[in-house]
Amino acid sequence: MGNPTAAMLVIGDEILSGRTRDANMHFLASELVKHGIRLSEVRIVPDIEPRIVEALNALRAAYDTVFTSGGIGPTHDDITADAVAKAFGVGIDVREDARALMQDYCDRMGRDLNEARLRMARIPDGASLIENPISAAPGFRIGNVCVMAGVPSIFQAMVAGVLPTLTGGDALLSQNLTVQRAEGDIAAALRGLAEDFGDLSIGSYPFIRDGVYGTNVVIRGTDGVRIDAAMGRLSALFPEAVA
Repeated sequence: MGNPTAAMLVIGDEILSGRTRDANMHFLASELVKHGIRLSEVRIVPDIEPRIVEALNALRAAYDTVFTSGGIGPTHDDITADAVAKAFGVGIDVREDARALMQDYCDRMGRDLNEARLRMARIPDGASLIENPISAAPGFRIGNVCVMAGVPSIFQAMVAGVLPTLTGGDALLSQNLTVQRAEGDIAAALRGLAEDFGDLSIGSYPFIRDGVYGTNVVIRGTDGVRIDAAMGRLSALFPEAVA
């Protein structure tokens, strides 16, 4: 059986407009690799409920775990929680445990638990809370979907809390070789290598440095011996390459 799979749904007009640079995908991918989970797909959708529902239903049917990022704040355009409830066909309302977390935080910070902040205590029926040790407003988990904040520091804290509860797989390993040749010059050799090592992922990433074309070749998999063998073959084909 292969490693568990995951997908990510990034929600927010600010990402699609270019106003905000998404940092959460890179962080999540790196953390999942350590846990032996493959991040297999990422989608970005606007703050439009039908689009969120459609994307979420497609992803949760295709992958073991789905992580969402963004849209669970206090403003009118934070509609992720409602969209998730609709995707699962359940109700949503302010929940007392979430309200208590928000009330305690507001008391400590000297803030009012006003209507806007109370929106962040609205949780779909049947969901469990995901702790937010930074600003208290919880994320939640329903089915195989983990719904998290878009603010990177909070997202990272929520991921740290969720990952130990997920079933991981074999560690995902990788090795890199830098070949000082254009990608088109090594494509045939890489194709043959990929055919011989079909259990591994072999990716090529071209670059230009100081006017010189080169390619970074990355070999990934869960079997270190096989990766070593593939890397040895690759190094023999391009003896000038640098690991």
